[in-house]
Amino acid sequence: MGKYDSIKQAAYQANMKIEELGLVLFTFGNVSAVDRVEEVFAIKPSGVPYEDLSPEKMVVVDFDAKTVEGDLRPSSDTKTHAVLYKHWPEIGGVAHTHSTYATAWAQSLKDIPILGTTHADHLTVDVPCAPPMADEMIKGDYEYQTGFQILKLFDERNLSYKEVEMVLVGSHAPFTWGESAEKAVYNSAVLEQIAEMAFLSLQIDPKGFRMKESLIQKHYERKHGKDAYYGQNGD
Repeated sequence: MGKYDSIKQAAYQANMKIEELGLVLFTFGNVSAVDRVEEVFAIKPSGVPYEDLSPEKMVVVDFDAKTVEGDLRPSSDTKTHAVLYKHWPEIGGVAHTHSTYATAWAQSLKDIPILGTTHADHLTVDVPCAPPMADEMIKGDYEYQTGFQILKLFDERNLSYKEVEMVLVGSHAPFTWGESAEKAVYNSAVLEQIAEMAFLSLQIDPKGFRMKESLIQKHYERKHGKDAYYGQNGD
């Protein structure tokens, strides 16, 4: 068994899941899985169709996005993943999709407002949307700077990456993360559902009634924290 086989397998399975869930088209999107001890992560190779992927084709890179193992070029978004792993030490996986509704909100440069319990079950604030980067950041190391654009947004809004596991990058698309690559993909699917529900709700009534704060907290705390009681294991 190879040194990085477990993260390559996790990354492969997670990438196949975003395709299975319909969160990506063609070669769009990518998911990575990290090894915190070795300070490396495995990620989808760039531009390879999902049906041609295998665990062996996952590319292992370090937190500076330099290839450690693999013959293929890693995803073009690898530097964004690397920045998030380097600065947020408790995430185990990162996912990036171009899912339709979440991307539509990102292209509109709009936060997704918290309108219902599906949203509040996962986070207590609007899904944040980072503004497009300054021209010099776009012309420079674009994917690397995308990671810092996300970090900057969380700092400015005083958000915790452990409590808000999703973001929209303005004019681009969503990124999600979690304790594992599997959880990052789960969050991508949840985000797409939240984005579609918010879009449809605002078609019915453009005023968009924001949830009561007490209801937000009730639903979030049912699934999170020491007194959580949702499910069989309190998770």
